[in-house]
Amino acid sequence: MEKLFIKDKFVKVKTKEMNKMKILEALKEVCDPEIPLNVVDLGLVKNVSCDEGCINITMTLTTPKCPLEGYIVDSVKNKLKEKFPEIEHIYIDLDFSHPWNTSMISEKGKEKLRKLGWQI
Repeated sequence: MEKLFIKDKFVKVKTKEMNKMKILEALKEVCDPEIPLNVVDLGLVKNVSCDEGCINITMTLTTPKCPLEGYIVDSVKNKLKEKFPEIEHIYIDLDFSHPWNTSMISEKGKEKLRKLGWQI
């Protein structure tokens, strides 16, 4: 376990949870090419897990037939390779069982879109 220093207290955090938080932070640097939000705030990332040498991402896209699927998946993989060079395998599973909709956008993301003039 790792220890975090928060407000004069040490808090133990499971390594897998710490890694999950780091992975999500890295994915916040990957932006959707059409909607001006990162893939996390946009609500595309459904699940993140990591084991020794392997990152597994379950995500969706705004539409099952998204013409930018390859670009988005490659961007996610490239960002994770950049941030975690020690990782040997990165698996991305696209899950369209529950179609994406605007309710999946984070409050932070909705606020940003409103400031840009989006009706959301």
